[in-house]
Amino acid sequence: MPRAIFIFVLAATLFAFGAQSARAQSQSHSQLAPGTPGAAAQTIDGVAARIEDDILTESELQELAAFQQLVEGHPKTRAELIRELAAQWIVRGDANTAKFPRPSQADVDRAYSEFMKQFKSPEEFQARCAAAGLTEAGVRRMLEEQLYLSRFIDFRFRPAAQISDEDVEKYYREEFAPQLKARGEPVPPVEEVSDTIREVLIQRAISERASKWLDETRDRLRIDVVAQGGGS
Repeated sequence: MPRAIFIFVLAATLFAFGAQSARAQSQSHSQLAPGTPGAAAQTIDGVAARIEDDILTESELQELAAFQQLVEGHPKTRAELIRELAAQWIVRGDANTAKFPRPSQADVDRAYSEFMKQFKSPEEFQARCAAAGLTEAGVRRMLEEQLYLSRFIDFRFRPAAQISDEDVEKYYREEFAPQLKARGEPVPPVEEVSDTIREVLIQRAISERASKWLDETRDRLRIDVVAQGGGS
């Protein structure tokens, strides 16, 4: 199955699909352990990392790993998962401070429907969820969080992502047209695809600005990673 990129362009660099926000130190979920596809469910309620005066829980880490297992067939490393959860923590904090609105139930329903279409059939989707240790409620919860964070990123950085006509023409000439020609496909006139190209470049600029902001913010934070099995 192709990697799902149906909601936002920052998945690979920022979130790799969102996990549930956790603030309670005793929160627990039954999820799949990272790197052990099909492993028996277990209750996780330890501390994966401490970030400022808050924590990232093992439950969050395991749920994110399970979602990556569902989408990509494998989770990332523990260090990568913690880095992504820290990025989410940063974005979520700013979004909450700004009182950015949460997605509506209709938004989540649409995202869930689109996500299911990434799989060959509903039966395959259900089987993959079961293998990853994810329930429908868990998938919906993570899609809601992903929508929330990605929309805030767009809201924050889109105004500064100014794309000129020259930028569009350069992308068309140096990237868009050559890619189509290499696949043996017809190349439409630039006028027909300028709006699409402009949005691609806007999303690229948003991603670059967001990544720089996250790196700079993360460098200023106190993040203490807890050894696996050592958090409480």
